Amino acid sequence: MTVSDPERVSLKEAAARLGVHYMTVYHYVRTGRLAARRGAATWSVAVDDLEALRAGEVPRGVRPPVPRPSRLVDRLVAGDEGGAWRVVEDAMASGRDPAAVYLEILIPALRLIGERWECGELSVAGEHRASVVAARLVGRLGPRFVRRGRHRGAVVLGAVAGERHALPGAILADLLRGRGFEVLDLGVGTPAASFVETARTADRLVAVLIGATSAGYEASVSEAIDLLHRAEISASVLVGGGAVPGADEARRLGADGWSGSTARDALASVERLAREATSGP
Repeated sequence: MTVSDPERVSLKEAAARLGVHYMTVYHYVRTGRLAARRGAATWSVAVDDLEALRAGEVPRGVRPPVPRPSRLVDRLVAGDEGGAWRVVEDAMASGRDPAAVYLEILIPALRLIGERWECGELSVAGEHRASVVAARLVGRLGPRFVRRGRHRGAVVLGAVAGERHALPGAILADLLRGRGFEVLDLGVGTPAASFVETARTADRLVAVLIGATSAGYEASVSEAIDLLHRAEISASVLVGGGAVPGADEARRLGADGWSGSTARDALASVERLAREATSGP
């Protein structure tokens, strides 16, 4: 409860009350997650601010800046999981939810890493370190997207055999779960028959999304789409990703539509299909 003259405690006592190390509280103060006041000999924080922080709320009057994607890039390339997670924590302390962390920080950071790798500014080892740490961040954030209650429909998601980039699909799967969809994520290297089997058993199927981030797998994508159509899967089959430049290419591959080249595009495509399914003919 907020009082007009809140009790204040030292950073050492604040750490004891929160059950964390003193340096963790110092980090909260340094990054703006906790407001502190310097006295004659030490820093102090308000008890009610500690209670808000412990409850998962943003303390009153505190709105730290959102970390830049470049800050996360540095930690990912260094293979620093702890430092990368602190960037995520700082973003959430600034009021960003997990979806915003993905869309505003993690995805832009991964895009920057990809651009640096393509132009030779980043080694293969650096790209691999970044990918491993990013995957661990997604693993830690994933459970926060789960919503209770009846889902809005199912989405089958995967990438065909030969595709090696698992992160785009994992991130999109979490974002869709956060929107209330049941996601049947098949990951990368999915045989065409597995798309059909999963789509047939899905409850209230909204769409099948096939992702392609690298060129060279057009035949595999077309095979999966053709098999889904021959199986008379009623839901739309969409293809998208960095290797599919537009709707014309999606149609050439046999898809019912293009899900776009970004996670935001894919979310919008699924939302549109879900609205059409509920509005009826």
